[in-house]
Amino acid sequence: MNLQTLPEEALKEILALTEAKKKLDIREKAQDYFMPFAHHVYENFIEGAHHRVIAEKLEKVARGEIKRLIINMPPRHSKSEFASYLMPAWFLGRNPKLKIIQATHNTELAVRFGRKVRDLIADPQYKDIFPSTNLKEDNKSAGKWQTDVGGEYFAAGVGAAVTGRGADLFVIDDPHSEQDALSESAFDHAYEWYTSGPRQRLQPGGSIIIVMTRWGKKDLTGRLIAAQGSDVMADQWEVVEFPAILPSDKALWPEFWEKSALLGIKASLPAGKWAAQWQQEPTNAEAAIIKRAWWQMWEEEKIPPCKYILQSYDTAFSKKETADYSAITTWGVFNPDEGGPDHIVLLDAQRGRWNFPELKEKAFDEHEYWEPDMVIIEAKATGTPLIDELRLRGIPALGFSPGKGKDKVTRMHMVAPLFEAGVVWAPSDKKFADDLIEEVVSFPNGDYDDFCDSMTLALMRFRQGGFVSLEGEAEEEYSYRRKREYY
Repeated sequence: MNLQTLPEEALKEILALTEAKKKLDIREKAQDYFMPFAHHVYENFIEGAHHRVIAEKLEKVARGEIKRLIINMPPRHSKSEFASYLMPAWFLGRNPKLKIIQATHNTELAVRFGRKVRDLIADPQYKDIFPSTNLKEDNKSAGKWQTDVGGEYFAAGVGAAVTGRGADLFVIDDPHSEQDALSESAFDHAYEWYTSGPRQRLQPGGSIIIVMTRWGKKDLTGRLIAAQGSDVMADQWEVVEFPAILPSDKALWPEFWEKSALLGIKASLPAGKWAAQWQQEPTNAEAAIIKRAWWQMWEEEKIPPCKYILQSYDTAFSKKETADYSAITTWGVFNPDEGGPDHIVLLDAQRGRWNFPELKEKAFDEHEYWEPDMVIIEAKATGTPLIDELRLRGIPALGFSPGKGKDKVTRMHMVAPLFEAGVVWAPSDKKFADDLIEEVVSFPNGDYDDFCDSMTLALMRFRQGGFVSLEGEAEEEYSYRRKREYY
């Protein structure tokens, strides 16, 4: 057909029909599939591979194929835009009679999202996709409103009462705040609220979607997964987890987050926060031999006057990326109470993958920097030749052997009483201390144990005692004669 030969009115009609068909195709796709809907109503949306995975799971929830869904993902990866904004609107578009309870960690934030969902449903772009979904005329409350066919939306903060309300869909977006992560009781409170309130509000055949960042083993995700493992009658969850940096060592959302930016965040955070919040791998502090609460935190700016400096080495075989790390920890022995027992404080902690020449030079530099009274090195791997090299330089290096049958776990148990007694300290605001503590509380189930090995060597030597101050020097003068300033 030659369109140029058609009368003008006929051509206009064909173009109008073509445009109408295009809009119909868009509408049908956006009604059935989440991502086309997101792109239509959310301008400048930057799509990543993880969004497509989430969209597929939400579509299965909408079709009734998934009833319990948990999505764990890092901050700033469009979590709340999906969970608290686009998702409720899409579900109400597909079924305007749906009753939704939407919860987040505080009521103010939940109500704010409720306002956004309500305003989106009234938007012309939304009407292009779901023309039959309309708000009831008298909807004034941002956190509690209805559709004109009896659908309901109710926003609540964790801990708020939801008595008397039923839900076909219960959506939880980040039930924990930053403050919650500092208190296990806050985790307990969130779980108790979930089980005693919202979970019981679900209608028969209803669905639950939880989208959150991990905070700890006892957060809501952790509790629900533990429950399903211990009771076959408990809710069985489909769990999807997205680390910010994938096992392939690539960024999860490279269209928005460059890997270098993520590594910058990693470098600025304690290891535990990065592992939990950004990698969705919280450590199990409850199962730790050394509890986090047992560490004494040194809050003052300056080191206490130390009468003895001890440096401990755990050495590895090679510098290959698959090899273990070599770890160096430096400790100061001090006495906070005249006549009382000695205490010990972490001064520095470093690790790296060094070949032997690099390790040797590193050891020379660290000795010159800290001027330790004793260097202890476990006589294994590259430890034995390192002892020899240090002694040739006149450095007092001691080959320290934990003893027959004293494996890593046994050694950790041997030093645990020191922590329980409150004599082991670490600086409160130093990343090296955060990294070491995180590895210790993760032991024996963590990815690395090099700091642990170096620490236990130092503390086993500390248990032996017998530290003698240098004669003729005032304690304070001796403490600060070293070239390296503490911190």
